[in-house]
Amino acid sequence: MTAVGVTGHQRIPAEALDFVSNGIRECLAAQQRPLVGYSSLAVGADQMFARAVLDAEGDLVAIIPCQGYEQTFDIDGLVTYRALLNRCAGVAVLDFAEPTEEAFMEAGKRVMEASDAVVAIWDGQPAAGLGGTADAVAYANILGKEVIVIWPRGVVR
Repeated sequence: MTAVGVTGHQRIPAEALDFVSNGIRECLAAQQRPLVGYSSLAVGADQMFARAVLDAEGDLVAIIPCQGYEQTFDIDGLVTYRALLNRCAGVAVLDFAEPTEEAFMEAGKRVMEASDAVVAIWDGQPAAGLGGTADAVAYANILGKEVIVIWPRGVVR
């Protein structure tokens, strides 16, 4: 079994979407089977990755940062979140009462810890707040995980 986790930006510029989507699919296609994908199902990179795992006939496991996580989504993101959540092979909800940066950081750590490799949809910039993509990548590096960065050159958020 190959366990692949994701970390990435919630807002991906339109000019990067095809590059990112293709990159995720190519990365997953290269992984040994059976495939398990770990994600917090956030809008953007997490949801793109989750759909690609399911399309690749992998199992999806959600690491949900907290109770009340649904309140962090807009209506479109929430619809997608719920649809993906219903297709998960496993779900872990962390013991945080509400959405906080600490909850997001802990969820990112759990995804990194569960994964053999990490797909990072990342522009290489520092995290905007605790638990952002750069923090998850740094933690994956501390753990010695393979980190596969997918981001088109010259595109800025």
